[in-house]
Formats: sequence, structure tokens, C-alpha cells
Amino acid sequence: MRSTTHDVHFRERSRRLRTWGLVLLGAAGLLWLWAGFRLLAPYMVEGSRGREIECLAPLDRDGAVDHDSRCADERDWPVTLAALAGALPLAVVGTMVVTTGIVSVRMSEHGVDLARLRELDEQDAR
Repeated sequence: MRSTTHDVHFRERSRRLRTWGLVLLGAAGLLWLWAGFRLLAPYMVEGSRGREIECLAPLDRDGAVDHDSRCADERDWPVTLAALAGALPLAVVGTMVVTTGIVSVRMSEHGVDLARLRELDEQDAR
């Protein structure tokens, strides 16, 4: 009976581990979405005399060029790059944790199935 209790607790821990991995992957996905939005959405900067100037998205596919140098100067590239740089380790660790959780549960189920098959083989041999 102890092995069954241990196996149940092991599977619970593995499922919790998988859930944490999915949370990390979700956080990485949100950072990627936010960085993608910053690269694809036009933005406004304050121009002379308090007027707002609309700037093109950094990855605008029309090929148009902003002629106002304030657009390039005002874009906060370090924040966007930091989001992408932060998403990378989250994605790697999240993938590893999810994989570990899934494989642990599968191996536990496989071990239980093998034990049942051994019991059936022993019963047939008698």
C-alpha cells in the first residue's frame, strides 16, 4: 500500500511541476506578445509646440520611412530587447519543467502497468 501512496504523491508533484512549467511558458508568451506589439504598432511622440507626431511601427511592411528624427530617438529599444531577452530563459526553463513533469507522470504510469503485467504473468504461471 505504501508504494501506491508514494506513486500518487509522485504524480501529484509531477503534475504540479508541469503546471509551473506552463505558467513559465505563459509568461514568456506574454513577453513575446508585448514585444511584438511594440514592433508592429505605430506610436505617438510629442513634437514641437506640444503637438503629437504619429510615428510608423518599427517593422512597418509598407517600406515608408519616418522623416522625423524624433520618432527614432523616442523609441525605447532597451525595454523591448529586455522583454525578449527575459522571455528566452523563461521559455527554456518552462519547456524543461513541462517536459520533466510530463515524462515523470508517463514513466510512473508505465511502471504501474508493468507491475500489473508481472502480477498477471505470475498468476498465469501458477
